[in-house]
Amino acid sequence: MLALFTYLYYHFAMAKIITVQKGTKDILPTEMDSWHFIEDAANRVFSRAGFKEIRTPIFEATELFARGVGDTTDIVNKEMYTFEKSERSLTLRPENTAGVVRSYIENGMHRLPAPVKLWYKGPMFRYERPQAGRQRQFHQVGMEMFGIAQPTADVEAISLAVSYLNEIGLNDLDVEINSLGCPTCREEYKTKLKAILKPYLQDLCPDCQKRYEKNPLRLLDCKVEDCKAIYEKPEVKEVITSEFICPECHDHFEAVKKYLDVLGIKYSVNKLLVRGLDYYNRTVFEIKSNNLGSQNAVCGGGRYDSLVRNLGGEDTPAVGFAMGMERLISLLPAREAQKLDAYVVSTNQEEAIKLVGDMRKSGLSVDFDMTNKKFTKQLEKASKVARFAVILGEDEIQNGTVSVKNLANSEQISAKREELGSLIK
Repeated sequence: MLALFTYLYYHFAMAKIITVQKGTKDILPTEMDSWHFIEDAANRVFSRAGFKEIRTPIFEATELFARGVGDTTDIVNKEMYTFEKSERSLTLRPENTAGVVRSYIENGMHRLPAPVKLWYKGPMFRYERPQAGRQRQFHQVGMEMFGIAQPTADVEAISLAVSYLNEIGLNDLDVEINSLGCPTCREEYKTKLKAILKPYLQDLCPDCQKRYEKNPLRLLDCKVEDCKAIYEKPEVKEVITSEFICPECHDHFEAVKKYLDVLGIKYSVNKLLVRGLDYYNRTVFEIKSNNLGSQNAVCGGGRYDSLVRNLGGEDTPAVGFAMGMERLISLLPAREAQKLDAYVVSTNQEEAIKLVGDMRKSGLSVDFDMTNKKFTKQLEKASKVARFAVILGEDEIQNGTVSVKNLANSEQISAKREELGSLIK
């Protein structure tokens, strides 16, 4: 009986634990060079434009996303990871704009000179069907800029997104833009849209039937083929593509296009582009890569002039964008793992440890064999992980020197220990 109990305990209690959730994955050391590459590029590009990094909590009050993202969105209705703790409803962040806006308000950044320029990177969480470059835990890099109502801010965001994508080697891009107008001029458009679609209401998908009443503009964001076919009908398309924005919004959008022309950024106007979040107004944009399939958007953003006020702050114009980092990495060639500067080869571990310590203090990346294998095995390991082998045999120890072997061309020289840093660098 005891033997049976012991068997059952080790069989079940000690069973292998795997990732609990479809749509999550480990980022392994072999992949980290690609992640560091796009993260370092973000720091370079955004810093050159005067943006400062911000890091917000990974979970926030659920109300923040309900009010910020919009209670008619799929994100709030279907995709959020929400839990109760100490009688409070908390949610793992599904996007980061609302969190950055909350921080902007809470920390009094409205008192700083405009524009306030912030950028971020980090994990987000949405319960949705995993797809190319998108997991349920995924990562985004993005920026938010506060305090500038002029179209120059819209263009700053678009040009910065293009610059970042170019910086990491993505050049085959399509930039799509649209204007959603302001809340005032948008109401007449919504009324016309509902009128032309009313005869087709029963043919729309369940989500679109809900959007028809709550937020008809989001009908245009539907990806269901039957709905898209309705929106392509001539009489419907005529209303969809009609010019509805007021003169002020029209002038704003024309200025955005003019400035993009000045910068040489090619773009197209897509009247179906509305973005999937409720807080956008006036300029919205997407950047697509021709190297992806149907899910080809790598960047999305736009202007959200009412969000700061809606979340309890002062009336503040704002614009921003976000990019999925997994999707970006899927478009890049695999990067070779960064090699160490040197690998110390020696059977005298006391001397090896001392030399490794001195070399690391001088700023070199160095490792050594901790198990005291034979010279040949250590050299074999060195050739795989380092650019140079620093050989420390008995003769070198007595003479206070080392032998330095270039593992790329097998050239070998003798050097004093104090010369190692400058020699290898």
